[in-house]
Amino acid sequence: MLTDRPRVVILASGQGSLAAALIARSLENQTSQKYQISAVISDQPAAPVLAMAQKAGIPTQGVELAGDRILWEEALGDAVAHFSPQLVVSAGFMRILSPHFLSRFRVINSHPSLLPAFPGAHAVRDALAAGARQTGCTVHWVDEGVDTGEVIAQRIVEVLAGDTVPTLHERIKVVERELLVSVVEDLVKGS
Repeated sequence: MLTDRPRVVILASGQGSLAAALIARSLENQTSQKYQISAVISDQPAAPVLAMAQKAGIPTQGVELAGDRILWEEALGDAVAHFSPQLVVSAGFMRILSPHFLSRFRVINSHPSLLPAFPGAHAVRDALAAGARQTGCTVHWVDEGVDTGEVIAQRIVEVLAGDTVPTLHERIKVVERELLVSVVEDLVKGS
């Protein structure tokens, strides 16, 4: 389908709840100039996010890390470049991207904490273990560090008495999906 809407490629590794929110909004706005999801690419060829995207009629590709990381990242970069995106969204993509990859694309990431607090793969667990009264989510530019890029936007989520990692993470995800969609829409306005 030919379109003048800005093209977004999603990188995801798992179930795809963040990707689903972006896809749903892009399909709602097909007649507007917001954005289109050009592809969903995963490092896990059997990831549920790929089946979900295919069901929505979005091209998908699995680029599995099997062996040489440099070759894998070059293949990942080529897969992304095929869709000529104005923006790449890391939405639950559990891989660190190299400076070479980042020199090719504008990449944002969504993270379930108020960065710089609790970077890394276990942010929700770490917030609970630290006794944080508030946490939340952050959308940030990806750089060569782990969750160290410039913050674009954040939203606070209160930690409730009795919260567990699953209950807190689920409440964060609700806010995180809304924030990510909002940030993507704002960023592509300038494409």
